[in-house]
Amino acid sequence: MKLSVSGRASTAGLATAVLLLTGGSIAGAAPAPEVTAAAPDIPVANVKAHLTQLQSIATANGGNRAHGRAGYKASLDYVKAKLDAAGYTTVIQQFTSSGRVGYNLIADSPGGDANRVVMAGSHLDSVTSGAGINDNGSGSAAVLETALAVSRAGYQPTKHLRFAWWGAEELGLVGSRYYVNNLSSTNRAKISGYLNFDMIGSPNPGYFVYDDDPAIEKTFKDYFTGLGVPTEIETEGDGRSDHAPFKSAGVPVGGLFTGASRTKTAAQAAKWGGTSGQAFDRCYHSSCDTTSNINDTALNRNSDALAYAVWELSS
Repeated sequence: MKLSVSGRASTAGLATAVLLLTGGSIAGAAPAPEVTAAAPDIPVANVKAHLTQLQSIATANGGNRAHGRAGYKASLDYVKAKLDAAGYTTVIQQFTSSGRVGYNLIADSPGGDANRVVMAGSHLDSVTSGAGINDNGSGSAAVLETALAVSRAGYQPTKHLRFAWWGAEELGLVGSRYYVNNLSSTNRAKISGYLNFDMIGSPNPGYFVYDDDPAIEKTFKDYFTGLGVPTEIETEGDGRSDHAPFKSAGVPVGGLFTGASRTKTAAQAAKWGGTSGQAFDRCYHSSCDTTSNINDTALNRNSDALAYAVWELSS
């Protein structure tokens, strides 16, 4: 997330049912309704394995994965290789910011209605001061693993699925703004929803849901209700992450967040656990934002919520 200027749900759906009738069909019986397949559980161990790779990339490249630096390009190459192997059509979009070349990575799943696109995205860059494992390796890894889960499941949604990893978010949403600004009005209109995931494994987590679009907001809230986890409306990151350019262009947006530099209140600690009077992420934009700066429970819940929303909104 850029600097400010100042379990599984029990309601996650049912697998498609097939009624086997012995002795032939029943005369006059109505066909069973088609039921949307449930989103799979996203193994948190897989998400953490991606974070380990991003940490290794940062360590080998000056301790960060920032825009215009070798660590960012290596991170993008890692994600792209996974998606290519899973059968995605990937495109690298190049731009320039602050005198350095930056890159977005866009991955399209085969099939689905190209006139109705559901996107999920996250920024892949870190700040120069650290590896950026919560901010935003967490969102990037969860979006990647969800994309891979779509491929593993052979999921064929009604809508078209697109996943994105943005560059230079930390410099002011540069990559996502470049992408949106370079879409034709026709192609912008085809995006039925953009889901953003920025910092979803904070070590002292809260559970925050964007309230920009009622239908997307309800999808995430329904998931967490099924877990028995209360949520709050996200306010700390308003306008500070990659959903903002989409929202400005009229695209419905939503997303999840577990908190950055704001302090967890006593009331929030009472309902979520953790430590009141302490930041949600004490390592925000710092060198200590490493793989040890992740809350596994928050990462697991938000990764599963991400997949749930992708399945629900694209079916």
